[in-house]
Amino acid sequence: MEIRIKILIACAIALAFLTGFLANFALPFYIDKENPFLLGFSGTKEQPGNWISQDKIQILEDKVIINIKDAVISEYADTGSMLPTLGENANGIKIKPENPEQINIGDIISFQQGNLLIVHRVIDKGKDANGWYFITKGDNNQETDGKVYFSDVKYVTVALIY
Repeated sequence: MEIRIKILIACAIALAFLTGFLANFALPFYIDKENPFLLGFSGTKEQPGNWISQDKIQILEDKVIINIKDAVISEYADTGSMLPTLGENANGIKIKPENPEQINIGDIISFQQGNLLIVHRVIDKGKDANGWYFITKGDNNQETDGKVYFSDVKYVTVALIY
């Protein structure tokens, strides 16, 4: 009986040490509160909106056709902020959103911040005296980007191709 208690105490101490140790590295993981044994990447658990319905996708013998109005191809910088979802080897398809109501929590948007075009995920959405805004965060970042107003949003990523 005494050995079991000592083993349990040793395991608890090791777990506490490991948890504290890993927290110092700002890892991009969270522990799911409903299932603490399920690890996931930080950020929202929301998925991007369904921007492309199946009737817009044609799979032929020698090609795939995706019918998207005003689509633009996107490449991504090697910043690491959106890993593992986006990296320098990903190709994206993006479109200009027509209104803020189209953009949902979970969507990946490109927005202007100074001279940079940032590509991060929407984790919250709201409206204040200045209009519609989105709180964004890189999947691999600890901090949010603050409020991003719709007027600064350039694109929404609607597809990723690896």
